[in-house]
Amino acid sequence: MATKMDIAKLDLVDESHAGQSGVQKVAVLEEIGKIGIRHAQIPEPGQGEIRVKIRHVGICGSDLESYRGCRSPEFLSTPVRLGHEVSGVIDRLGEGVRGLKVGQRVTCRYVWGAFAEYIVCQPFNVHTVPEHLDDRDISPIEVMPGIIHAAELDKITTNTDVLIMGQGVSGLVMTQVVSMFSPRNLVVTDLKERNLELARRYGATHTVKLDHAEQSTMEKMPANFADGFEVVIPCLLEGDGMIDAVDCASMGGRIVMYGCIGTCNQPFDWLKVHRRRLTIHATEPRRDVDMRRFYTEAVGWVEQGLVNLSEMIIHHYSFEEIAEAFAKRDEALGDAIHILVECGS
Repeated sequence: MATKMDIAKLDLVDESHAGQSGVQKVAVLEEIGKIGIRHAQIPEPGQGEIRVKIRHVGICGSDLESYRGCRSPEFLSTPVRLGHEVSGVIDRLGEGVRGLKVGQRVTCRYVWGAFAEYIVCQPFNVHTVPEHLDDRDISPIEVMPGIIHAAELDKITTNTDVLIMGQGVSGLVMTQVVSMFSPRNLVVTDLKERNLELARRYGATHTVKLDHAEQSTMEKMPANFADGFEVVIPCLLEGDGMIDAVDCASMGGRIVMYGCIGTCNQPFDWLKVHRRRLTIHATEPRRDVDMRRFYTEAVGWVEQGLVNLSEMIIHHYSFEEIAEAFAKRDEALGDAIHILVECGS
C-alpha cells in the first residue's frame, strides 16, 4: 500500500513548561480561523527514524482550506496541527538509519503538523537538497511531485490545448512544469493580474482574468477555445471548482484534479461527465517508487533553475506572527501568493 500523509506525532505539554529544556513551540488550529501557539516535548527519533530541525514552513492551500473550515470532518477536525511544506536540517538519526547524515538540508513530504521546531519522520519523508538552495526554494518543493505526476497524466503533445484554472502558488508551479511538455496552447485563469503576469513569464500562451470567483470560466474564454480543452487542470481550493472544470473540458477530455479537493457544496452533474466521455485523474502517485522518482526530479528541476519557486514568496513571518501570517494568506484579493513562516534558525 502506498504511503499516505500522516500527522507527525508530538506530545503537547502544559503551558507552564514553556521555555524549559526539551520543550518546543508548535502551532495549533484551535478552531476555524484561529491559530494559536502551544508547546510540546521535543521528540526523539526511534528505530529507523530521523529528526528534522525545521527552518521554514510554507502556508499551503490545504492549510488555508483547514483554516477556513472547508475540509471535511473525516479528514481532520479541530484542534489540529497544520503545515507540511518544510525546509529543514537533519539534526538527529535513530538507530539503523543509513545514508543520511546529521546536518544535511532537506525538504519534507507527507508529513502534516510541521508548524513546529522539530519533527520526527521516516527517511522516506525527506529528500536532501543542495547547500546552495535558499530556504525559499526548498519549502515549496513539497508540491512538485504531484504536479509533475499531473503533467505526465495529461499525456500532453504539441497538439494539446491545456487549461490551468487558478494561478496561486501551485498553479504557477503547474504552469512552469506543463510548459516544459510543449502544449500547443497553455491557457491559464486567475482573479489577479499580478499572478497572470507571472504566468505569462512562466510559459502561458494565453491568460484570462476572471471577474469574480463564481464566474463561469467559459464565459470569459476567447472564441477559438469555445469547444473546450482536451486537458483541464483545476488548481483551485474549493471543490465547487470541479463543476466549472467539467464545463471547460472538450469531448473526450481529461480533468487532472490537482486542486478542488475541498468539499463540493453544489450538485455535480455526473451525466455531463458521462456524455462528454471525460476522464478524471487524481494526482498523488499511486506507488511509493513513483513518488520518490518525482521527488528526485523536482529537486533537480529547482536546482537547475527550470522552476522558479522563490519569486512567488513575497511575505515572510516569524513563528510568533503565525496568526498574522494565516490572516494575510486568507485575504481573497490580497497581494500574497505564498507565505513562509520561520520556525527556527
